[in-house]
Amino acid sequence: MDFNVKSCVKSGVYNDLYEIASSDVDFSKLKGSTVLVTGAYGFLGFYLTASLLLRNDLYSDNCKVIALVRNKEKAEQRFGRLLQRDDFTLCVKDVTKPIQAEHADFIIHAAGHADALHFKTDPAGTANANLSGTSNVLEFARLSKSKSVLIISSLKIYGVIYGDKEKISEDDIGYIDFALPDNCYAMSKRAAETLAADYCDEFGTNVKIARPAYIYGAARRGDDRVWAQFFNNAANGQDILLKSDGCAKRSFIYITDAVSALFTILLNGENAVPYNIADDSSNVTIREFVKKICELLPEKSLRLSFADPADEPEPEELKTPLNRLPDVLDSSRLKALGWQPRVDLAQGIKRSVSTTEELYNPPKYSAG
Repeated sequence: MDFNVKSCVKSGVYNDLYEIASSDVDFSKLKGSTVLVTGAYGFLGFYLTASLLLRNDLYSDNCKVIALVRNKEKAEQRFGRLLQRDDFTLCVKDVTKPIQAEHADFIIHAAGHADALHFKTDPAGTANANLSGTSNVLEFARLSKSKSVLIISSLKIYGVIYGDKEKISEDDIGYIDFALPDNCYAMSKRAAETLAADYCDEFGTNVKIARPAYIYGAARRGDDRVWAQFFNNAANGQDILLKSDGCAKRSFIYITDAVSALFTILLNGENAVPYNIADDSSNVTIREFVKKICELLPEKSLRLSFADPADEPEPEELKTPLNRLPDVLDSSRLKALGWQPRVDLAQGIKRSVSTTEELYNPPKYSAG
């Protein structure tokens, strides 16, 4: 039986993975190496893992991939027949516990709770995944004498910043109320970055830091992230309901560009230097994001509606002496490494909805 990536995933997912695997990233540095990916069955972790396996299929990179996951059943459902590959190993382990796996040349730490629901229902668990989880990853990297470890941080570490700038750079820092439980994610991500810098300084560990913008792509059932709800609505021909005025402006980035950026930082980034990951063509408000979905899919006759009718009128832009910067990131530092985004917002939305429709009828592969 053939266990190559192309035969094990939907065509839309494969197209995304192919774009990553064939990008300008210097994957030659990973040839013959062992790569550990934590949080591998998550949205981001899956694409990181599967793109490495596809590199083996297409270019004979002979890269061994270890996928660290907390839930075996979810991982088996996510990876299906890929688990039968000789170059792929599943390691069932809670990242908040010491990692006892074989040596890894490269490590990508993608594990953690990144959705607002967990911030409210499990703030302690959210913080612990970032704190002790990152500590365990860094200690494993030190003991393994890994060549490089990538800590995936977040734009949330910036907090609230006021000023006249249009974008947030890596040198900016804002206010976060550390006593507010909802800030468990942002504060623990800040601490995780400091710990990464500590390991780099004290032990000489090669640690890279990435701060992605809002990554989007194909959505699965039950995904409660805002963009995923939009794509699930669109895939089902349902009108999209906003529970706010949708005026918050954000940096969005399509999954393939985000993953290629992460590999670029892992392989070419400077130690303990954070890199923003964003696409200038995709800096829009939530309202504009939804309008673009409706515009690009006229055959579905989608409409934007508001839970509160008072939010429907187009708001006027207000400027105050203390103007809060939106969640828009400056990715100049990353682009200096040679990375460039390939997928603009229109392309990303169309591909996301198309693949979401495919995923509503997932292949029923057994792990055995």
